[in-house]
Amino acid sequence: MKYDYLIVGSGLFGSIFAYEANKRGKKCLVIEKRSHIGGNIYTENVEGIQVHKYGAHIFHTSNKEVWEYINQFAEFNRYTNSPVARYKDELYNMPFNMNTFHALWGVITPEEAKQKIEEEKKEAGITEPKNLEEQAISLVGKTIYEKLVKGYTEKQWGRKATELPSFIIKRLPVRFIYDNNYFNDSYQGIPIGGYTQIIEKMLDGIEVRLNYDYFDHKEEMNQISDKIIFTGQIDKFYDYKFGELEYRSLRFETEILNTINYQGNAVVNYTEYEVPYTRIIEHKHFDNTKDINKTIITREFPAKWDKDKEPYYTINDERNTNLYNKYKELSEKDNKIIFGGRLGQYKYFDMDKVIIEALNFVKQEL
Repeated sequence: MKYDYLIVGSGLFGSIFAYEANKRGKKCLVIEKRSHIGGNIYTENVEGIQVHKYGAHIFHTSNKEVWEYINQFAEFNRYTNSPVARYKDELYNMPFNMNTFHALWGVITPEEAKQKIEEEKKEAGITEPKNLEEQAISLVGKTIYEKLVKGYTEKQWGRKATELPSFIIKRLPVRFIYDNNYFNDSYQGIPIGGYTQIIEKMLDGIEVRLNYDYFDHKEEMNQISDKIIFTGQIDKFYDYKFGELEYRSLRFETEILNTINYQGNAVVNYTEYEVPYTRIIEHKHFDNTKDINKTIITREFPAKWDKDKEPYYTINDERNTNLYNKYKELSEKDNKIIFGGRLGQYKYFDMDKVIIEALNFVKQEL
């Protein structure tokens, strides 16, 4: 059987393209190496609680068109992301705001907070930051850096902050208001009943093969479609011809607990280096399931990536950017293959940006 499009990967990018192509009468086949659809936004109902299997996904955007597009597939709640940072036995609100500054220094007014930060920046005397540590201190001072940035960042990247390039932190959001809303976007929420239903609706009526790895069936797959939309690793597609791109991975430990409320918040970040995980997610706080007499938590452990692990974060330093550009240039010479999404484009995307990318591509292609 011949298909107009083979879509490799059933995450948000691939599923949007499949949905839009199918609407226009194109014959699509979606293949997915995992045992389920949805990519990293997959949610699973466990004990009546929607569990975010691959880390917390909170939808936020200021783009009304994107918000209306995603809302055709699910009703969203009004969840507001207000993470808490835990440093030893101290708790701080994120992002850095007046509640944070009051807890750190006892300051009450924005002017007092600004003065404290400026004093610390002046004391550090850093004019040309040579690494991430110096960059962060030059932006927010030593206290915020040491308690809320240093340990978390070193765990996330697997390297000391003094060994990381300064460009990783271009800015650190500092707000001189008493507001714990993490995102500035106009629209924010989580789909009631989880994300998987969104992908199910997008792929309704489209042939999907699960547990089906493109690389195990490459020759056959290349022959049965006019075009391939590939959302996996671009370097792997080309058999690492120019070398391997680098990623960071994650390991998740999930527990069902016989308590109604474990930590009182959906997201608690652990910012000291000695705690091996970066955060604990308590899933029931994302959705309206607070009355269920159990709770489910997930600890997130950053991990060094290798070919046997899932790539979660791209490492967009100079070496990897140059390498990716070689693969991109190679792909542009092939009219049959199109790369999309986080791994195909080697770039970290928030969900709303994935939708924008996918819909822009739909306009160009269809």
